[in-house]
Amino acid sequence: MRKIVTAAAIAAITCVTATAQAEPGGCLKYGAVGAVGGHVAGGHSVLGAAAGCVTGMYKRHEYRKEARAKAKLYDQEHPGSKGTYMEKATAYDVEHSTTPGKMTPDNNTPATTTQPDSSAKM
Repeated sequence: MRKIVTAAAIAAITCVTATAQAEPGGCLKYGAVGAVGGHVAGGHSVLGAAAGCVTGMYKRHEYRKEARAKAKLYDQEHPGSKGTYMEKATAYDVEHSTTPGKMTPDNNTPATTTQPDSSAKM
């Protein structure tokens, strides 16, 4: 009976995390990892799940806080734009070559494209 309940719990967690939004964090995602970590650390599954849940909620809060800041910057650049703050944050990421979770541009993408030297001999 215990194996059936465990399998059902794992299936439920898998279904919930598979349908979740593409945001970092969340109580279920981090809580499940914390429960496994707590169990491996010596039978502290509940404590690990609680700590993971708190960490996940904090990570999601920080992600949404940054998305609102990016949406505000996007509104300053494009007055009168419509959409949710997540859509505006995504548009800001695309325009400024940033990634979700970072306010600064990525270093691996060049800011300007370089033209080939026309004086080079072929």
